Amino acid sequence: MNLNPEERLEKHRTLRDWLVYQLRQEERIVKALEKELDEQRRRQEVARIETSWKLQPNRAQPEQPMLHRGNCGLHKTAAGYINKAEAFIAIEEFPQLEMCQICAPWGSLGIEWPATG
Repeated sequence: MNLNPEERLEKHRTLRDWLVYQLRQEERIVKALEKELDEQRRRQEVARIETSWKLQPNRAQPEQPMLHRGNCGLHKTAAGYINKAEAFIAIEEFPQLEMCQICAPWGSLGIEWPATG
């Protein structure tokens, strides 16, 4: 099939316009998927923090830190979260370990209300 230059030009313009449309569609899909992945990562990080604990160093008595839930607002930190096993190690290692009265970490550890230190 022999097309004259005008017909070929129209054919290629149509193809170009369709490809631009397809590119825009794919860009929207990619942005939506990236946003979904970012939100999924954010939710996973929030869940990780909420199921973690953290130790707040005591400046007056460095050998006796305070235990908090990972999401406790009283002791804000961007790192240093510990898991349940590590929390129990801290409890054994620091016999006078204080537990935050605000976030009550003993409940999530399944232990009795601690005596105030």
